[in-house]
Amino acid sequence: MPSVALAVTDGMLHYELSVAVEVFGSDLTHVVNPWYAFSLCGNGPVRVDRFRLEPDHGLDHLARADTVIVPGWADTDREPPSDLVEAVRAAHAAGARVASLCTGAFVLGAAGLLDGKRATTHWAHTRELARRYPKAAVDPDVLYVDNGDVLTSAGKAAAMDLCLHLVRLDHGSANANKIARRLVIPPHRDGGQAQFIATPLPEPGNHPLADLLPWALEQLDQPLTVEDLARRAGMSSRHLARHFKHLTGTTPLHWLHTQRIRPAQELLETTNATVDTIATATGMGTATTLRRHFHRSVGVPPDTYRRTFRPSEPVPSPGRSADRRNGQ
Repeated sequence: MPSVALAVTDGMLHYELSVAVEVFGSDLTHVVNPWYAFSLCGNGPVRVDRFRLEPDHGLDHLARADTVIVPGWADTDREPPSDLVEAVRAAHAAGARVASLCTGAFVLGAAGLLDGKRATTHWAHTRELARRYPKAAVDPDVLYVDNGDVLTSAGKAAAMDLCLHLVRLDHGSANANKIARRLVIPPHRDGGQAQFIATPLPEPGNHPLADLLPWALEQLDQPLTVEDLARRAGMSSRHLARHFKHLTGTTPLHWLHTQRIRPAQELLETTNATVDTIATATGMGTATTLRRHFHRSVGVPPDTYRRTFRPSEPVPSPGRSADRRNGQ
């Protein structure tokens, strides 16, 4: 019987903790027998939001588990408790597979388990995770990352994706699918968390690009090039690239593609317009070009995105104003 230990301490997020309990702590022997031997591990009574938990064992028990789950850590501005970090590090050294849910990745980072490894967390915290633990290769787009003995998930619902992935590894796809049906969720979701991230336009202030960016957003249905942007700004393409990197963290071309993807998402969600029509309205030119850049940026094709996010009765066709929205 494989054993799973859930590491808990004050200040963790109850949703991610509940996800792990639902999957590994429920009696699912009618699906797989034997199921997991589950334990809640923490040093003394633990306060999680409005709930008071009584752990089964202390944190030192983590080292006896086959798999250790670390739920989301609520206050990412401060370091997680040293006893939790040390217990997670000791469990990994003893051979445990360690998985974090959402911002639990900060605990793994503090334990040194992300060094030299690819990792993720909720998209709103990926930049801070990368800053604090520069030896980790943080991927902001994926739902979860599996390094074998160290696994990390993105936020909230992605915690369930990772838990089902662990079940799939341990008990096979058929049994993981049965668990997913019991929970009334898909056994596997397409794409990554990029499809859920809103990228607002940065506030330029008195920046040299203060006038350029709003102008460019009004021209997205035109075949704009980096040279067009540089000409409008009255600077060389190289000089423009330096300003773009400083302001947006990316290149002018990537910024253009991103700004075009946002209204494309909105049109897919709110209209019945064809992909060809949306490609023209957003300056992508052809459906092939839109599909290529959309899949690369969002992680799923336009048709899949539409099925996922479109309400049952979208408006008939895109309006001119919708063509120019920047997705904020």
